[in-house]
Amino acid sequence: MTKEIITRFAPSPTGFLHIGGARTALFNWVYAQKFGGKMLLRIEDTDRARSSKEAHDAILDGLSWLGLSWDGEPVSQFANLERHAQIANELVKSGHAYKCYCTQEELAKMREQQKNAGISPHYDGHWRNKNETDAPKDAEFVIRIKTPSTGEITVKDHVQGDVVFKNENLDDFIILRSNGTPTYMLAVVVDDHDMGVTHIIRGDDHLTNAARQITIYLALGWDIPQMAHIPLIHGADGAKLSKRHGALGVDAYRKMGYLPAAIRNYLARLGWSHGDDEIFSSEQMIEWFDLDSLNKGASRFDFNKLANINAHYIKAESPNNLFSAMCDLAKELNNKSDYEGLCKNESTIIKALPSLQTRAKTIAELIELAQFLYAVRPLNFDEKSAAQLTQENCQMISEVLKELENLGDWSKDMISQIIRNYGEKCDKKLGKIAQPLRAALVGKSVSPGVFEVMELLGKEESIVRLRDVAK
Repeated sequence: MTKEIITRFAPSPTGFLHIGGARTALFNWVYAQKFGGKMLLRIEDTDRARSSKEAHDAILDGLSWLGLSWDGEPVSQFANLERHAQIANELVKSGHAYKCYCTQEELAKMREQQKNAGISPHYDGHWRNKNETDAPKDAEFVIRIKTPSTGEITVKDHVQGDVVFKNENLDDFIILRSNGTPTYMLAVVVDDHDMGVTHIIRGDDHLTNAARQITIYLALGWDIPQMAHIPLIHGADGAKLSKRHGALGVDAYRKMGYLPAAIRNYLARLGWSHGDDEIFSSEQMIEWFDLDSLNKGASRFDFNKLANINAHYIKAESPNNLFSAMCDLAKELNNKSDYEGLCKNESTIIKALPSLQTRAKTIAELIELAQFLYAVRPLNFDEKSAAQLTQENCQMISEVLKELENLGDWSKDMISQIIRNYGEKCDKKLGKIAQPLRAALVGKSVSPGVFEVMELLGKEESIVRLRDVAK
C-alpha cells in the first residue's frame, strides 16, 4: 500500500508571512494536492520572547488569502516541549546522547584555545565519554547528540542531489538546553516524525540543518523523510532579497492590489517551471508539479513580471468578482470615499469594468480608474487634464454642450454621432474634441472612450460636469 504523502509548512510567528515563506507553503501545498495527501501547518513558537499572536494570526490570514489550505488544526511546537525532552532523555539512555556540564566560561576558553591554534571553534566532546558522577553536584547541564566522529552523512535531496557532510564537521550539537527546552534541531525531527511527515520542502538555508537532523533520525531509528531544499529568492539585481526587492509580507501584496491567483502563479515560477509556460491555473500547477523539476539555481524576484501576470488575471476575471475585490481593498485600506462610492454605484461600476479591467495591473489601479464614476463635483483635474482645458477648448465644450443637451437617446452611439457631426461642421478631428471632453468629464487622461464615459455617467451627470468647465 502506498504511503500517504504528508508535507508541512512550519513558520515561526515572529513576523509577517513573507513572500519566500509563501512560496515554500505553495510548493508544500501543491505537492500534497497532487497526490491527494495532506499539508500540515506547524507554528514553531518555542522562541516565546519573539513569538506573538499578531504574527501567528498574520500567517494564518496570509495563507487563507492565498488560497493555501492546510489539514487539521495548526500544531504548536511549544505545546510539545515535554515530548521533545522525553526523546532527548531516551537518547541519553540509549547511549546516543549525553549530558554536558561545561560552563559558559569553559566553552569560551575552549573556543579561544582553538582559535589561537588555528582551528575552527567547535565543541570538543569534553563530556562525551565521562561519567555523570564526575560532574559537580547540582550543576546545570545540556544534552548533546553523539555525532559519529568519523564517516559521512549524505542528504539525498530532490533539488540539490546527494550532498555529503563529514561527521567530524558537525560536532556534538546541543539537542536540549539546560532549562529543559529543545533546540530547533531536536524539535523539528520529533515533530516531523510525530506528524507523519513524508516530504520536507524548505529553503536551502536549512541544508546543513538537514545533515544534523539526519543524525538524530539515525540515532532514533526513525524513517528519514524525503527532502527538497529550494534555493532562496534573490532580488532582480541578484542580491539577497530585501524589502526594497519585494521581501514584504503577503498582506502588503494584498494591499497593493494583487490577486491571490496571480501571486500563486508568479511564486510557482520562482524556482519551478513547466516548459515555457508563464500563465497557468492552480489546477495545471498541481497536475504538472514535480519535485525533481525544481530549479537548483536561485530565482530573481521581478515586480514588473508580477504586475504583468496580475494584469492577465484581472483581464480574465469576472466584473462581479473584481467589484468585490475592489470593495474589499477599499475597506481594508480604510478609504471611506472609495468604499462608499463603490457601494453606491455598484451596477454602474460593474457595467464599466469590462472597459476598465483591460487598463489595470492591480486592483488599486482599477479603483483609481473607476473613481470618475463617483467623483464629487467640482472635479480635481490632474496635470494632463488641466492642460487640455484651455480657453479655446472650454469654448468648444460649451458649443458641444448645446448639441448634447437636446439629445433624447443617451447612448454612446448617439453621443458619438452628435460629436462627429459637430467635428465635421467645425472641421475638427475627433481627437481634438474627445481629449478635452475626457478631461472635463473624468479629470484624468486615462479612462474608457469618451462616448462610453458619458453613457456610464448618464445624461444628467455628464451635462453638469461639462457645464462646470464651460463656465
